[in-house]
Amino acid sequence: MVTDTTPRRHPNWVLLATIVASGMVFLDGTVVNVAIRRIGEELPATVLGTLEAQAYITSGFLAILAALLILGGALADKYGRRRIFLMGLAGFALTSVLCGVAPSLEFLVIARLAQGASGALLVPGSLAIITASFDGPARGRAFGIWAAATSGLLVFGPLIGGVLVDSFTWRMAFFINVPFAVLASLAAWRYVPESRDPDAPERVDWLGSLTVTVAIAGLTFGLIRGTESDWTASVAWISLGLGIAAGIAFPWLMLRREDPLVPPSLFRRRTFTVINLATFAIYGALYVSQFLVSLFVQGGLGYTAFAAALVALPSGVALALGSTVVGSIAGRIGTRPFLIVGPLLMAASQLWLARIPWDSAAWVARPGAPSTWLPPGWSTVIDVLLPNLLFGLGLMLVVAPLTTALMGSIPTANAGLGSAINNAISRVGQPLVLAVLFIVISAAFYDTLASEAPALVHDGGSDVRYEPLNRPPPSATTDAVRATTVASTEAFHLAMLATALLLGLGAAITALGLPRSDGASNEGPSGEEAVDRPT
Repeated sequence: MVTDTTPRRHPNWVLLATIVASGMVFLDGTVVNVAIRRIGEELPATVLGTLEAQAYITSGFLAILAALLILGGALADKYGRRRIFLMGLAGFALTSVLCGVAPSLEFLVIARLAQGASGALLVPGSLAIITASFDGPARGRAFGIWAAATSGLLVFGPLIGGVLVDSFTWRMAFFINVPFAVLASLAAWRYVPESRDPDAPERVDWLGSLTVTVAIAGLTFGLIRGTESDWTASVAWISLGLGIAAGIAFPWLMLRREDPLVPPSLFRRRTFTVINLATFAIYGALYVSQFLVSLFVQGGLGYTAFAAALVALPSGVALALGSTVVGSIAGRIGTRPFLIVGPLLMAASQLWLARIPWDSAAWVARPGAPSTWLPPGWSTVIDVLLPNLLFGLGLMLVVAPLTTALMGSIPTANAGLGSAINNAISRVGQPLVLAVLFIVISAAFYDTLASEAPALVHDGGSDVRYEPLNRPPPSATTDAVRATTVASTEAFHLAMLATALLLGLGAAITALGLPRSDGASNEGPSGEEAVDRPT
């Protein structure tokens, strides 16, 4: 690795730039989850259904981010980390503005896809810049500060989103990125030295990146659009066909290309393969659950956005306070016990949420009214807060041990590539899992609605459209509100059962696949030769 001779007189500014840039991407996901119900209520749609568009707004962002993360890291290594980093900041700021001014759900979906592509240039670039700008103990300290700061955003992100949505407008969830992008750009332009990887491949695997993008996007869009159109839209079938074809072609290409985007030889390592399979299941359930819980408590039960943020707070606090201790213990006794117990606790929380009654009390908390900040009754504590706390405790047992096991399963020279692959897999699960659950949620909602209030399904309820997990319009009758709430609750129950099964699968994968002695152990000497290429 070589760097230019720019004096590093202000390492704190380098660290600030990377924290702010990565933080925007992480913060954006948590803030948008809180704003998603209000977005569906206020933006018109001509082609997409409300829940369909809400799924694309979250899933589309994560799908493109996941598909392009590895490519973003490769571009930074080859063409200059500072250069690609600045391009990502400019793109994220511009697309955030486009999201904020979106006149329709369709426009917002397209802007979110572009925002995800910009984010893919920021996350791997941030870590690479820290690696290139710090040495020895200072590098470890820098990574620690970066991890702590970005983890803190997971705690406060929902609260920030709740305040912005309830006090101003959901559009602020996107506009808030702009001043942060400007700050990070100024710091990077002035203080971040340029660096490249002298051993980077001569050619970037554009074909591999395009193939994985088509696979993820094709399957996600095809499943959701097909369900929304009752499988009458030809574009859904074409999208599914392209996604399946690209999914089959991707491993074939990786085995035959000289410099593949994802070196297959990495997956010859048992622990690396097991950890990534578990990551797909656990994080797929994690991101889907966060999206659905936030949407349901607002759209189904009538919570305000700020109340939905307060519900997520116990989970975030548990993660922030306990991860360091758990990581230290896992380093001594091994990661396997944590990666079994953690997902099982998370699964138990999903089963707990799967029993929530349709008439659970609505929490109408307001940022400017402290008297509303306490739960309205024990039903809120028992139905929502306690299962979310249990979810956070399980997640606390997963995050640090999973990272430890991952980084211990590959040679140091492949640390960057291995981390990028795992980051991509952690995000790709959500759009694919949500696409499948979209079918389940829609079917359960309309079946229950048909039994509760047949007229609402047969004649459309006098031109009123009812959507799963969303509040009916103000013109809906009291009976219609009750029927749609019951239907949304039944659909939500099935979704929570599905995420519980997925988390149980993640626990089973680690229980059967990781070594009993130490889930973080290397499968070879620490100085083992890197596979395929160094990063």
